[in-house]
Amino acid sequence: MGTRVSYPLEIKQKAVEMRMAGVSVKEIMHELNIKNKTQVQTWVRWYKAGEIHRFEQPVGKQYTFGKGPGHSSEMEKLQAENRFLRQQNEVFKKVQGIGKEVDRETAVELVEILYNTMTVQDICGHLDISRASYYRWKNKEKDDLKEQLEKLIGTLCRKHKYRYGYRKITALLRQEYCINHKAVQRIMQKNQWQCRVKVKKRKNTGQPYAVAENLLNRNFQSDHPLEKLVTDITYLPFGQKQLYLSSILDLYNGEVVASSIGDKQDTAFVLDTLAQLPKLPENCVLHSDQGSVYTSYEYQKAIKGKGITMSMSRKGTPADNASIESFHSTLKSETFYLNSIVRTTTAIVERTVEEYIHYYNNIRIQTKLNNQSPIQYRQLAV
Repeated sequence: MGTRVSYPLEIKQKAVEMRMAGVSVKEIMHELNIKNKTQVQTWVRWYKAGEIHRFEQPVGKQYTFGKGPGHSSEMEKLQAENRFLRQQNEVFKKVQGIGKEVDRETAVELVEILYNTMTVQDICGHLDISRASYYRWKNKEKDDLKEQLEKLIGTLCRKHKYRYGYRKITALLRQEYCINHKAVQRIMQKNQWQCRVKVKKRKNTGQPYAVAENLLNRNFQSDHPLEKLVTDITYLPFGQKQLYLSSILDLYNGEVVASSIGDKQDTAFVLDTLAQLPKLPENCVLHSDQGSVYTSYEYQKAIKGKGITMSMSRKGTPADNASIESFHSTLKSETFYLNSIVRTTTAIVERTVEEYIHYYNNIRIQTKLNNQSPIQYRQLAV
């Protein structure tokens, strides 16, 4: 716990004078060597409330409202009474200057004007209203401003026939008002006033035929060949047209047991890859994501025909199929990216992928396979 600091009366008075003159709290703290900014704020609050006698009270002996001595001398009491009368006179002058009875708008306006010279409690007392009423009126005024702003934004959106988004509407408003773009965005979203020129397109794929449970559950360890297979599709954006690679990987030794290259990412594409699989054991599990091609009726029918148990990743969780994702990344890194191939012919893309898969299965050693290639590891295990 820090040591309490006691400041002389002169320092407190000087700090209040500087603050009332408009000097920032940071500058006051630096010039008078005051450690805590709340200390300055407290002194100013006492000054506004006419509690100057509290400046002379020792540290740890400050009195809360209604407790302890009110004034240290008769002179100080008289000074406080004079201060009260001056404040009251000042409030009445302001009311006469505005030329209205004390209603909601007048009270809120007066507090804003006199806030730097006296407390909200004192101003409300002179106006013969409760502080709660003032804050209720102030909040009501804020609500009225929000309602006016909402109407203005709606008018601008309709005027420009919903061609503008929230950024342009904000720019128009800032020609006359100081406003944050997030407030404009919230109001436009609430009332569905967003830009309608370029509506986001969402493909309506409908409900999938079948979504399987995540049986693999990130357990990528397999003790027998063709016991656990993983499959996925990756983009090959290096040719004259967009190509796709569909591959199936055996988790036992990381061997690519089936692959297809095509220019359409449809069900027939993945069925061609599936058809390349050799004879499978009874307990074979094939894991994929929840892509529409894998949840389709035709693919599920072919899976059942081969006696395979299907497993699927959770939505938006690529890590559930990390092994095949890693293979596709390695393929691109060690071919196209390594050789800085950005654009080439379709034939070269196809040949590059086919040659790499052969290299990956037969030649490329892997540390987890005791520095053997996938096929070498499988053959030696047999």
